[in-house]
Amino acid sequence: MRTFALVTASGAALLTAGTPAPVTLAVAGDPDPVVAAPAPRPVLPAVPLALVARVHQAPARAHRSGPPPARARDGKGTEVGAADLLAKVSACEQVSKGRYRTDEAAPPTVPVCGAGGAVFWKADLDIDCDGRATAACNAATDPSFHGDTAFHASDGRPLNAAELPYVVVPAPSGTWDYAKSGIRGGGVVAVVHGGKVEYAVVGDVGPERIIGEASYATAKSLGIDPDPSSGGAPSGVTYILFKDSRVSPIEDHEAAVRTGRALAGEFVRDSRSTS
Repeated sequence: MRTFALVTASGAALLTAGTPAPVTLAVAGDPDPVVAAPAPRPVLPAVPLALVARVHQAPARAHRSGPPPARARDGKGTEVGAADLLAKVSACEQVSKGRYRTDEAAPPTVPVCGAGGAVFWKADLDIDCDGRATAACNAATDPSFHGDTAFHASDGRPLNAAELPYVVVPAPSGTWDYAKSGIRGGGVVAVVHGGKVEYAVVGDVGPERIIGEASYATAKSLGIDPDPSSGGAPSGVTYILFKDSRVSPIEDHEAAVRTGRALAGEFVRDSRSTS
């Protein structure tokens, strides 16, 4: 029996097979068969039976979460904060013909000032809960509640003071007319208090002689007590209204923040001091 062996490169036998030996060969016309001697055993080269393919591994990709949110920056790329905005409005060139009261019983001490492409004033913050009735803002929580706002949302309903940061401007009068200064409903406002900046919109119109009022949501975002009966801030709030700006729809707060940050950056680097 002739035995054939198939081995791996390491010499391990994998398969054997046998054939009878010797091999008898019969030739036609020859009475005597010829017995052939066994053929010499061929030397088989070692054949690797298994081949291992190298698996290609792509390098791990860095996780991308998208570009960072837009932030107000000055011309040098530095982020604009509360201190930068307050430095820009440190001096007042009065654009109003008179001054406003912070409350009905208070003396008129607050002027409307101009600076670059904005107007501003420094006052208190009374809570405006007017507009759409919610759990936070309604006739039970606010004795002065009024179910409407001067400017409406895109669906025609009053604004939601509990959710939308907005600012109240005084009604037009001989003292000052906000529209003539390029301010309108949906205009962007930077409200600064306690080292924080909240970007809001012009959302309501108040009395002719009173200034310093913002929505429940504005106060809450600035860390001010938003309770319409007992909350608010007695002073230290700066309102910067950017001229000829407008967010549409007015209730899109994210758009107000993006626009506000961009306008704040332009405002801080604007070389003009007044308007």
